Amino acid sequence: MNKTIKLLAVAGLCLSAVACSSAKKMVDLADNVVVTCNPAVLECVAGNIDPVITVTYPANYFNPKATLAVTPVLVYGNSEQAMEPVMFQGEKVKDNYKTVAKAGATLSQKLHFTYEEGMEQCQLVLRSTVKLKKKSYKLPTRKVADGLNTTYMLADASGKAPLKADGYKAILQQTAEGQIMYRINSADVQSKQLTSSSIKNFKAALDEIKNNERKTLVGTEVVAYASPDGGEKLNDKLSDRRSKSADKAWDKVMKNVDVADPTVKSIGQDWEGFQELVQNSDIEDKDLILRVLSMYSDPAVRESEIKNMSSIYTDLKSDVLPELRRARFIANVEFKNYTADELLEMIDNNSDVLDEPALLHSATLVKDLDTKVKLYNQAIKKFDSDAARFNLAVTLMDSGDLKGAEKAFAEVENRDSDYQNALGVLALRNGDYNSAAAYFKKAGTAVAKANRGLLDILSGDYESAAENLEDAPGCCRNTVVAYILNNQLDKASAAITCDDAYANYLRAIIAARQGKKDEVKAALDKVAKLDKKLAARAAKDVEFAEYYK
Repeated sequence: MNKTIKLLAVAGLCLSAVACSSAKKMVDLADNVVVTCNPAVLECVAGNIDPVITVTYPANYFNPKATLAVTPVLVYGNSEQAMEPVMFQGEKVKDNYKTVAKAGATLSQKLHFTYEEGMEQCQLVLRSTVKLKKKSYKLPTRKVADGLNTTYMLADASGKAPLKADGYKAILQQTAEGQIMYRINSADVQSKQLTSSSIKNFKAALDEIKNNERKTLVGTEVVAYASPDGGEKLNDKLSDRRSKSADKAWDKVMKNVDVADPTVKSIGQDWEGFQELVQNSDIEDKDLILRVLSMYSDPAVRESEIKNMSSIYTDLKSDVLPELRRARFIANVEFKNYTADELLEMIDNNSDVLDEPALLHSATLVKDLDTKVKLYNQAIKKFDSDAARFNLAVTLMDSGDLKGAEKAFAEVENRDSDYQNALGVLALRNGDYNSAAAYFKKAGTAVAKANRGLLDILSGDYESAAENLEDAPGCCRNTVVAYILNNQLDKASAAITCDDAYANYLRAIIAARQGKKDEVKAALDKVAKLDKKLAARAAKDVEFAEYYK
């Protein structure tokens, strides 16, 4: 009996040894397991890292009674990010894990990690533990991928919301004018017209132009007209005669004035002046007259229809038509506007004299946010400037004050395509990509389309990104990034139209993917000179792994 018990005990020990040995065998033969990763170099897309690993277990490797816990881990620097273990089981295990037959199997598993700063130089490793009954054994750690591609992060992710044009011009076109008046159906210049207050003021303006270092006289004109009554043919001839007599009057008036000879023109019937005078008059039925002008283009029909309005025509004969029997003396002047330095000085000392374009332009010249806000608010208060409201909102948004920008945008009255695009950028910066896409679509501008391309990059739809960014205005690095991500390297290279640090960084990536080592070095050398932070990124970028060995 004792002998039998001893034999059973020995048999049990032997079975235990076999079981342990079998599990240990999975550890010892772990190198026979083939593991591949797709992509071979990890890629971050829309903040996610989602490789697929494929594991091939050879025949007679996996113990039918064993379970295997495989923990994918992304190791970077002194940190790591681990997934929940992926579980495998042998054929005789009753759990609900993936089963590996004794004859072998090839199984694929999609992994998921969330990007964190510093992961560019990471390793994807598998840490595995095999368990058989109550015994556990750790398999050797298996590295399956090295490095993370984050090229999409080179896109400018801020979105573009251009300011409203300020309308400021370095040179302003101005005019100074005087005029002589004619009697009805006459082309004779009365002597009193040569000494009228209008002519005196014109000559004084010429003196002021001559003595003003900001003003340059670039040409003079004599322009003659006839009032639109009496027939077109008659008035054309009358206007021609008036142009000749006005030219002679110019010579008399300017006899002692150093000024070039004028260009002489005859306009004929002055319908444009007629419309302007009626518009600005107190005539009771002026809207009816203006409607006739808009309905008929034929001068004869216009005149006939207006004369049919007998009571109105009486007012026109006394208040409007006499003002159109004239010749204008015109001085064309170029005014040299304030320089940037002058504007900056005036901001501090005399900003009240600045007009709306000058205030808007001055705000773009200063760097201090408080001063920008002050100038925009000044333009809003003084000129009720809606452009200033919009530019204030964009400026606050670009400064990072998204809540302040939201309040400022609510005050903007002109909610045009620029406004819709700007709200899209605000939504983008708040992380609301769905609302941003809706605003960009509604805006429908070239800038909004480029912003939609940026959204495509950030969400991982690189093909759509390339389409939306193809015609992006200006030097748009996002276009280049989109082409690189689509592996359209020739298009990417052609799309680089500037020479800043980012342009050279992208040139280096293109050259690296094309295997052009000398071009990589040349481009990265420029990056190092232009942007130390980008140069430090390059040293860790998997795109250049072959060049930093």
